[in-house]
Amino acid sequence: MTAWRLLRLGLHLLQGLITCATVFPWIGARRRDWLVRRWSRQLLDICGVAVDHRIPAGLSAAPRALIVANHVSWLDIFVINALMPCRFVAKSDIRDWPLVGWLCDKAGTIFIARGRMRDVRRIFESLVHALHDGERVAFFPEGGTSAPGTLAPFHANLFEAAIDAGVPVQPFALEYVDGGGRLHPAADFSGDIGFVESALMIVSAHGMRARLTMLPAIPSDGAHRRDLADAARAAIAASLGYADGRSGD
Repeated sequence: MTAWRLLRLGLHLLQGLITCATVFPWIGARRRDWLVRRWSRQLLDICGVAVDHRIPAGLSAAPRALIVANHVSWLDIFVINALMPCRFVAKSDIRDWPLVGWLCDKAGTIFIARGRMRDVRRIFESLVHALHDGERVAFFPEGGTSAPGTLAPFHANLFEAAIDAGVPVQPFALEYVDGGGRLHPAADFSGDIGFVESALMIVSAHGMRARLTMLPAIPSDGAHRRDLADAARAAIAASLGYADGRSGD
């Protein structure tokens, strides 16, 4: 079963690469979003990961918003894209991942190098322009993955894009659980765990479910970026039942 899933995963990634290279340049945003959503759902199904998108009654996604979520696994991008395709900001290391890195690049991911202030400025301007153009933009403000059950401080720099673009921040809480609702250990992508090792753990696992909960949008009018980061982190921490804490720049 594991070998078959790995083969299907490899073929699905290859199919995604071909689609990005040969189809995306010729279609509009609406059709592209539909393909990304369907492809992401298929990828999660191949990995044996069920998805539970939770949108509380009376709550709907803001039409224009900067989307943020806690970061657990490389699967996070696809869990979010399965609900609403976004243009993601991700660390530059992802470019080196087998197949997935190239796929993320062709899908419009904005890569940022750690510790390069010039890079941060360029990314910030790209985010503001994308938000002004009506694109959905998402990033993981922890700056890296955290072990299941933990939540690192949120870096506040990129929250400035929501203020400049005049859009709210839309937080999402994400966790991976087993059949009993307990955090699933196979989702752990922290520390020295590499992409290939993580993929093997996931396709070998049983009963993994991704739970993505939409939380109320946070207005950015008159806010400071650190206030937005702290408010988003507090909302996600409360939804997940984690201890809260302060964010950082």
